[in-house]
Order: sequence, then structure tokens, then C-alpha cells
Amino acid sequence: MQGVNLKLDEIRKAVIEMDDVKTAQLVNTALKQGLAPQDILNNCLIPGMKEVGELFTRKEYYVPEVLLASEAFYAGFNIVSPLIKSQSTEKKTKVIIGVVKGDIHDIGKNIVKVLIEASGYDIMDLGKDVSTERFIKAVTIEKPAVLAMSSLMTTTLVHMEEVIKELIKKKMRRNIKVIVGGAPVNEEFANRIGADGYAEDAMQAVKLIKKITIG
Repeated sequence: MQGVNLKLDEIRKAVIEMDDVKTAQLVNTALKQGLAPQDILNNCLIPGMKEVGELFTRKEYYVPEVLLASEAFYAGFNIVSPLIKSQSTEKKTKVIIGVVKGDIHDIGKNIVKVLIEASGYDIMDLGKDVSTERFIKAVTIEKPAVLAMSSLMTTTLVHMEEVIKELIKKKMRRNIKVIVGGAPVNEEFANRIGADGYAEDAMQAVKLIKKITIG
């Protein structure tokens, strides 16, 4: 058992150290040794990425480090995820995320995405410069529990309110929680446009999603 724990800890450290090649090698080795894919995900990949998020919050890691660590996380996640899906019938909470129309800055959104996925949510990424129509279409088809919108440009914030108004118009608002974030966004703005919450950073976004979906 001590050897198993050591291997899991090595995978966690490889994520934190931003080593995608080592992460993939260790995950494959762990699987060959008989470790369950779910255990690898829950006990090392997710803890590794959560620690990266905490380092980012404490300003010990910055955007480049988080993005490299994300690559390491996905190097392992992409190996175990298909195995977990084939074994599990559990339905995960779905989250749709995207950067609003007119904004092509998506680094912050990408960091939020990986931490949400690392926390066990089923996430659909619409990308950047997403129109109100695309948000509404995705919500209509996918029926997520949460819609997360972001923007780094003050001039595009109006589109967040447009999406919420359209959800209300189509009588879809009651069935979905809407959260917003980005540099020009604050809690006062979120309240004014009728969002369910505001997250200052990626770790706060994960905590907020847990809070509003669990109740």
C-alpha cells in the first residue's frame, strides 16, 4: 500500500511541477499496476490541480504556470476519463462556460474551465466571442445546471445582461444558475444584471458552483 500511495503522490507532484510527459507516464504505469482510474483522478490529478489553483490564488503561480499545469492535468485526465466514463453511470452536474460576444480574451476562462473539470463537473466550453444566440442554443440543447460567462472588456459586459434577459424571455431562467466573472466584473454588477453569483478568480468559481448547485 505504501508503494501505491507513493505512486499517487508522484502523479500529484508531476501536475504541480507542470510536467505533462511525466504525468502521462505515471498514470499509465499506475493503471498497469491495477490502480482504478477513478482513484487516480480523485486522489492525485484533482488534488494536484487544486493545489495549483491555491498557488495561483496566493500569487505563487501565475497564468503561464497554471496553463502548463493544466496541460499536465489533461495529459493524465485524457487517459483515465474514457475509462471512467465506460465504467460509470453516474450523471455529473453540467456546466457551460464561455467568453461573451466581442471579447477574444480567454486565458482566464481556460483556467476556470480546467479547475471546474478537475472538480468533477461535466463542462462544455463554448470558447470566446460567444453570441447571445449561441449561449441560448447551448443551454436549450444541453440543459446545464450552471452557465458561466466571463469578459475582460467593459464594453462587452452588456452581453451578459442580454443573455440573462433572453433566458427570462424564453422562460428558462428558473432552471439554470448563472455566474459571471472577469476583471471588470464585481458583485454589484452581478446583482444588478440578475446573476446568481460572481467569482473573483478560478478557485472562487469552483466554490461558487458547489454552493449554488448543492444549495
